[in-house]
Amino acid sequence: MPSFNRLGDAASDSVAFLGVERSVLGKRWASRLDASGEAMTEALAQAHGYPPALARVLAGRGVDVEAAPGFLAPKLRDLLPEPFDLLDMEAAVSRLADAIERGEQIAIFGDYDVDGACSAAILSDYFVAAGAPAPFIHIPDRITEGYGPNVEAIRELFARGARLLVTVDCGTVSFEPLAEARALGLEPIVFDHHQADETLPPALVVNPNRRDDVSGQGGLCAAGVVFVALVGLNRQLRRRGFWAARCEPEILAALDAVALATVADMAPLKGLNRALVTQGLEVMRRRQRVGLSALIDAARLDGRIRPYHLGFLLGPRINAGGRIGDAALGARLLTQNDETECRRIAAILDRLNTERQAIEKASVEAAEHAAEAELRKSNRLSCLVVGDPSWHPGVVGLVASKLKDRFKIPSFAIAFNGKIGSGSGRSLSGVDLGAAIRGAVRHGLAAKGGGHAMAAGVTLSLDRLDAFRAFMNDALAEAVARAGESDSLRFDAAVTPRGASAELIDRIEKAGPFGQGNPTPLFALQNCLIGYATVVGDAHVRARLVSGDGAAIDAICFRAMASPLGAELLQGRGRACHLAARLSLNAFRGVEKPQAEIVDLAPARD
Repeated sequence: MPSFNRLGDAASDSVAFLGVERSVLGKRWASRLDASGEAMTEALAQAHGYPPALARVLAGRGVDVEAAPGFLAPKLRDLLPEPFDLLDMEAAVSRLADAIERGEQIAIFGDYDVDGACSAAILSDYFVAAGAPAPFIHIPDRITEGYGPNVEAIRELFARGARLLVTVDCGTVSFEPLAEARALGLEPIVFDHHQADETLPPALVVNPNRRDDVSGQGGLCAAGVVFVALVGLNRQLRRRGFWAARCEPEILAALDAVALATVADMAPLKGLNRALVTQGLEVMRRRQRVGLSALIDAARLDGRIRPYHLGFLLGPRINAGGRIGDAALGARLLTQNDETECRRIAAILDRLNTERQAIEKASVEAAEHAAEAELRKSNRLSCLVVGDPSWHPGVVGLVASKLKDRFKIPSFAIAFNGKIGSGSGRSLSGVDLGAAIRGAVRHGLAAKGGGHAMAAGVTLSLDRLDAFRAFMNDALAEAVARAGESDSLRFDAAVTPRGASAELIDRIEKAGPFGQGNPTPLFALQNCLIGYATVVGDAHVRARLVSGDGAAIDAICFRAMASPLGAELLQGRGRACHLAARLSLNAFRGVEKPQAEIVDLAPARD
């Protein structure tokens, strides 16, 4: 299995990359590679004949000569764990097998985000394929029910005839609702991945982030946990002879939804998750799931489906239902086989996503003003906490993400309804937000809360807001300070517009999928002239970059109008510069061309 070291954090800073000590955005440029990384680059190029840029990308992610071929073509069979290594998995699988054999009515309770919808869908698909009664799927309303199982919904599911309850992407901290389920005779099983306390609710809790779970699979999202469970369940039923009279379900067909959930939930793209996403994309490209195909068309996705599309085109549309519409739409779309109905639901989600973008834009502007006011009070904050009664609860996570990106510190946005607020937080790499939130709950500063390292949710009263803000700043100060020390741009390689070919980009994409835990490669386009630059859309800048040999590459700089970077591009026609960029293949009318996504710029000096 490829190893991941911390080359990116330990890179030598003695000499700035391309001599850039301070860029237009105030960043110091540095190489991702230290001396050992440079040596590994040479070894990879010599052993496998990789182009230098690809060899540097691999070395920068701690991939050695022996592991490189497997890293570029990850196989699920090589990385899939023994399902029963996860604590309580064997008991949970056995109970599910009993329910299928007996034809029991099962209820699935999922979270209202992409991970919850995908987990519910692949579990439901399997039960139906195995001949079990179609399960009841309940996705809670974000505003009226809140996160996770609730007593009223559980009573309703029991009254409808359910006798086995399976929660997905939730349930780890749902003590009262799951106790009520057990008291009613509705046996609960939890498939989750959120951080857990030492005490667990009265249920079979399958969660690799339990404190007593030593499976090493804590990076899985809930859909990944469910997929591993289905592998175990299928094997259990096979041992019982259940498939003697019927066809086994095609488990790998579920990987399209697993891939979508893994990317959208920002799970670390290492090890098993890389294989799940890589093979899931291949399944998705075959367009076997009618609902996903309809959503792909509604999103006007052109060209080959890539991880970017999952995180920024498909995921947000499914999330839009849970944020400002009907939370059950995503799961309904993913389990639906009627093309007409799928197109109808996909169109609704597409419309809701547009509405969500407008609501988000207004909320972000207000939140940025509130954040600037907090920063004026203290310029040494380690966590931003802002709240407002006018914000829609469905977009607070997106608002927090924008605050985090702009101000470079963990951020919370809280929507208050009277004296009670519900909010979301987003964090920096290396800063564990979930642990801090659980600490706030233990200290009585929040009514409830939880999550994982990079994202968390919280419910608190207005009169505890200042105390919560102070606690989070103290709790995160040390980790944020460490993260700030390495606040420089880390480059994988320098390339020219001619060298940034479609062939090279396609080969580098094999080192993906890129995202959380496997950073998107960053390249320097060296000594380029800005051929032209113009404003497109609301706030983006499109440019053409030309090298000394006349080769050129199209470029885009997203949301740049209000930044110094946008101004430099628009005013810099004919000026020589180095540009920090991510490379991709942009599809237009079915034709793919190299494109540079500009993230920073520095003047080129002799």
